[in-house]
Amino acid sequence: MKTSTNEITIRRSSERGHANHGWLDSYHSFSFAGYHDPAHMGFRSLRVVNQDIIAPGAGFPAHPHREMEIFSYIVSGTIAHKDSMGNGRELKPGQIQLMSAGTGVTHSEFNPSPTEPLHILQIWILPNTSHLQPSYTEWHPSAHSENEPKVLVISSDGREDSAQIHQSADIYRLKIHAGETITHDLVNGRGLWLQLIKGELTAGEVTLFPGDAASSESPGIFTFTAKEDSEALLFDLA
Repeated sequence: MKTSTNEITIRRSSERGHANHGWLDSYHSFSFAGYHDPAHMGFRSLRVVNQDIIAPGAGFPAHPHREMEIFSYIVSGTIAHKDSMGNGRELKPGQIQLMSAGTGVTHSEFNPSPTEPLHILQIWILPNTSHLQPSYTEWHPSAHSENEPKVLVISSDGREDSAQIHQSADIYRLKIHAGETITHDLVNGRGLWLQLIKGELTAGEVTLFPGDAASSESPGIFTFTAKEDSEALLFDLA
């Protein structure tokens, strides 16, 4: 569908893959595990966008990864991370853990709360270099950026205090109050993916609801207006 200057494709929440394992309720924007859709294998370097709700006391036991940039954005609850590099951390809402799996790493992710569910977005991005040394980092909002409407959280060069990724990818955390508008200028040769987490946004003439995504490979200025307080991740990808 079109706005005045851009081609936008909408991926509705209800169109995603879904798997409920009891302890894990997961929605897949792209093909993942038992969900396979040849029309939705990824978007540029973006390979996985999973919305995971993990039951109290449950989680992913230690398992391996290779050749992938993996990050978790904590929506609500607490995540407990451990990995074979010796990291053991707990992260809270609005924080990000980013792991470059490189030549191989093992990690586990658990919900340490006995009562509160854990809600995360788990993202996988293909690296632009293989055989990397595995590494781990985090992004925490500063007092200044906590409530900024558009904040760069991950980038290829670590500018603006963002976490660094091995890919030409700029990832923004959006927090937009009702009635506010943000814009994003997508330059020629790059692609945009916006994943709405909470609230209600308009993209051109289209309204997005939680779990919906908007994507485009048409350069230009994109405008997103919040109809209610909204939270999203915006990916600008080579």
